[in-house]
Amino acid sequence: MGVQYKDYYETLGVNREASEKEIKDTYRKLARKYHPDVNPGDKKSEEKFKEINEAYEVLGDSEKKTKYDQLGANWQAGADFRPPPGWEGVRVKMGDFGGFGGSGGLGDFSDFFSSLFGQGGGFSQRTAGRGWKARGNDIDAELKITLEEAFNGGARSVTLQKKETCPSCGGKGVVGKKICAACNGMGVKVKPRRLDIKIPAGIKDGTKMRLAGQGEEGIGGGPSGDLYLHIKLEPHPHFTVLGYDVQIELPLMPWEAVLGAEVEVLTLKGYAKMKITPGTQSGQRLRLRGQGLSGKGGKRGDQFVKIKILVPKEISEKETHIYEELAKFYGEKANHEAFGRIRR
Repeated sequence: MGVQYKDYYETLGVNREASEKEIKDTYRKLARKYHPDVNPGDKKSEEKFKEINEAYEVLGDSEKKTKYDQLGANWQAGADFRPPPGWEGVRVKMGDFGGFGGSGGLGDFSDFFSSLFGQGGGFSQRTAGRGWKARGNDIDAELKITLEEAFNGGARSVTLQKKETCPSCGGKGVVGKKICAACNGMGVKVKPRRLDIKIPAGIKDGTKMRLAGQGEEGIGGGPSGDLYLHIKLEPHPHFTVLGYDVQIELPLMPWEAVLGAEVEVLTLKGYAKMKITPGTQSGQRLRLRGQGLSGKGGKRGDQFVKIKILVPKEISEKETHIYEELAKFYGEKANHEAFGRIRR
């Protein structure tokens, strides 16, 4: 008589082309969710925990997975599955679970598993949670910083909402025979946690900072996960980021551009003096070397200063007279190529 076929890919919720990492990550997530320590007394969770461990015992082991995948079209044989020729008596040694405990606490596998690989170990509430450790989940968060912080480095404090094992029930959800009042039987509590973050000078937009052990707590004494901070540069009111370079616009009055001047320019370090040569044109870019962001090998980019010549919107009668005199003086020269325009 045939036995009920087990679609292990469906049990874990992955497709048949899933990578080893995808299978492992999915298993870890499900194992944490349905682990008996997290769901004390929940028979449905216990059964689900047994199913996902059986699935991972096969798909998480390259030898077993290869054997299982060789069933080919037979994997759709449904309720009347029979091992194909050549599978009689096949026995595959039960391996460990990559840090999730041995098969002794995760066994009692299905008839389908036994028909292919042989039976291994018994599952019971008594052994379900013993010796089973799991690393805590990682936490991903976005950290917005200013351009000045990226340039100079600094310190920031962030507050995260983290799940922690309930201290009242130790994560079991019950105290004695009663539901834990501190966590409402969830076994975990969400608490705000403040962390002081050191921002290294020269950090880039999109950088991922890893803070080891600052993620969620592990299960059964397992290590905590990590915290990953994704750096996001806030828009700056004056600077534009161009790779490792930065750019700022510098307004000049007409006479400053014509006669030249010494002006103060805002940089990420503060203000710096800059010499404007006579005849500077609107749209021209001047360079301040080494005033940009840190690049490869610690070499800094540059700061570009883009010139914008301002035209007064309102002028006095005296100023109007001066501009009229200039217009007369430059009237003929204005058509010259030196002014960079073509007129009729």
